[in-house]
Amino acid sequence: MTQQGHSKAKLILIAVVLVLLSIALRLFLPPSVSSSAQLSDSPAAIGRGEYLVIAGGCISCHRGEEDEESFVGGLALETDFGTFFAPNITPDMETGVGNWQAKDFLRALKHGRTPSGSFYYPAFPFRAYAGLSDQDAVDIGSYLMSLEPVSNSVPKAQTPAWLNRWAMAGWNVLADMSEADAENFEDELVQRGAYLARNLGHCGECHTPRNAVGILDANREFAGANLGEEVIEAIDAAAMEEWTATDLDLFLLLGLKPDGDFAGGDMNDVIEHNTSKISDEDRAALAAFFTRHNQPAEAQ
Repeated sequence: MTQQGHSKAKLILIAVVLVLLSIALRLFLPPSVSSSAQLSDSPAAIGRGEYLVIAGGCISCHRGEEDEESFVGGLALETDFGTFFAPNITPDMETGVGNWQAKDFLRALKHGRTPSGSFYYPAFPFRAYAGLSDQDAVDIGSYLMSLEPVSNSVPKAQTPAWLNRWAMAGWNVLADMSEADAENFEDELVQRGAYLARNLGHCGECHTPRNAVGILDANREFAGANLGEEVIEAIDAAAMEEWTATDLDLFLLLGLKPDGDFAGGDMNDVIEHNTSKISDEDRAALAAFFTRHNQPAEAQ
């Protein structure tokens, strides 16, 4: 090979190394978040955070096995990819989030990253929480830090040997490629409902089917799914065609369906701890989103 050929090959090698390095940095470096965000101990911030935690249904997963009103964690989530245990999110310094700052809540909720820079498994719905506003994420943190710290160590995730936290870097890239662009709605009520359904309330995490590697199928949003042995009902346009906004509002409040039947399975917990406790305005927003936006085009 000539000197010119050697130089060209060297330049190509350097370019390849730089590209791979930039990809590695993007995948593994902690994501950049607001440096000005601060947790607050003001009653207003804590009150907003408490409401957001209720609307987000956090207690459904993070409650203790014996104390259902505490966020000490430990409940097991059985999936096709292993068993995952909800962590302790009380401000205990050793076993909870007592050492967390605002940036840690932003990185966890919106980017799925631990304070040490590792990755959370998507049993934690950070893909949905990515759409939260920074203020909402920080207010959630402010509320959690106001709780009584409780010491409770939870088991590590039980996964196959090939599945570890660092493998989530590649999984997130695939999930990014599969994700649909977020919609914006002119109707403020529908827009609020979309935020509650798709982000804070993360309804799609249970009601949207997943592919072979556990990524939500964006083309079949809310089309129903299986969670272990439980069949999760569809809440897409076809399923909601006969529902009115009043029907859905009443369902979210009491669990009563238009046919007189009541919700069953895990939806009972969602209604008890989550949708029955949100404001009338937010239930109306969810009803508007699912019964106005989520209808076939000819019905709108």
